[in-house]
Amino acid sequence: MALMRRGKRAADWLVGGALVVTLAGVAGCSSDTDSAADKEPAAGSSAPAGSGKAGEGEQESGSPAPQSSAADQSTGEGVVAAWVAAVIKGEAEEACLLMGEAATGSSPAQVGTPARCGSDAPEAKQMEEVVGSFRESFTPEPPTDDPKVEAAQVPADGDKVVVPAGRITVDGQALDKIILSHSTGVDPEDLNVNVEAGKIEDAWYVTNLDFDIG
Repeated sequence: MALMRRGKRAADWLVGGALVVTLAGVAGCSSDTDSAADKEPAAGSSAPAGSGKAGEGEQESGSPAPQSSAADQSTGEGVVAAWVAAVIKGEAEEACLLMGEAATGSSPAQVGTPARCGSDAPEAKQMEEVVGSFRESFTPEPPTDDPKVEAAQVPADGDKVVVPAGRITVDGQALDKIILSHSTGVDPEDLNVNVEAGKIEDAWYVTNLDFDIG
């Protein structure tokens, strides 16, 4: 099946914009067997920070909510790793809580909150669809119940980092290789997947997923 460019701002998910990011089921395997063992040491890990759960409640309009996930949001690489782990585990609410959009012009900053991401929220079903679309493609073989996801440190551009899939590992396997293993008819050089994170107030959030093939 032909795959097309897919890019989606986190804010579009958070405010219930039309979902155009889908990954149709693709089968087959890639012949690329490069090892991820020689990747640089990870700067961010999916291991939880341990504390940081905020009380539920609606935030004031235009102001970011307190950090509402227990994941590591102290670095861009940490939140990218946590978000990828949440997708692999099918945790749509957690993935939503780790997403945000920095303020631009007249648009205020937006971040995932329990009110927006909870099971009763209109956005919840959309997030479930998004997570379901990418879960298989991000999951290595053999799958595990608690995957270890790490993101290598990348140069920051102010309060933004862009982490290529090749710099993200899941249980020691590079994410770009995992995506290719679930794809058919896709050349490695045609795959360009990046996860962008931005700092909003004192925490980092995933702000964009660029999924580009061809």
